Amino acid sequence: MTDRAQIYLATPPDPEGAGFSDTLARVMDAAPVAALRLDFATRDEGRLIHLIDAAREVAHARDVPAILADHLGLVTRLGLDGVHLSDGSRGVRKAREALGKDAVVGAFCGASRHDGMTAGEIGADYVAFGPAGETTLGSGERAGPDLFAWWSEMIELPVVAEGALTPETVRALAPAADFFAFGPEIWDTDDPAGALRALANAI
Repeated sequence: MTDRAQIYLATPPDPEGAGFSDTLARVMDAAPVAALRLDFATRDEGRLIHLIDAAREVAHARDVPAILADHLGLVTRLGLDGVHLSDGSRGVRKAREALGKDAVVGAFCGASRHDGMTAGEIGADYVAFGPAGETTLGSGERAGPDLFAWWSEMIELPVVAEGALTPETVRALAPAADFFAFGPEIWDTDDPAGALRALANAI
């Protein structure tokens, strides 16, 4: 892992209006961002492509790779740098074959050490575990500190911590995580840039 964990920023799922690019730019300038995950909720292809284009331009203007969540077929077409698969290891092999060796392929594996190891073995560039913080959403199963500590000690593949992150959780996981993926933690606040700075300061 790196000496200091880096920020893997996720876009808001449903950004509003023409000000999205400016807002995203302000947030990305608030703290060093290593990668941007384009994770939009819309299933309207035209709107999705519009949002992807806007986010990609902001990211690439800062030499930050833009990684699209799940829509594998749009990655090459829209000039993106890779794909983030939210269904664990199942799509990793297909994504690697489709995108080639130079693209980024990442997999979210919940709290499953086994699925994370499988994803790495078949071609993932990173594995994400979460939720890393306490939450009552979803199944309630947490990717706890022991998982990240074990992974950082035993596995060379970079590991991302995400989900329900607080400054306290970030400080606790910082020695073991390579990246922190921040999304709702900042976009659900009145000051996303300030929220990102606060979380970055906890790393």
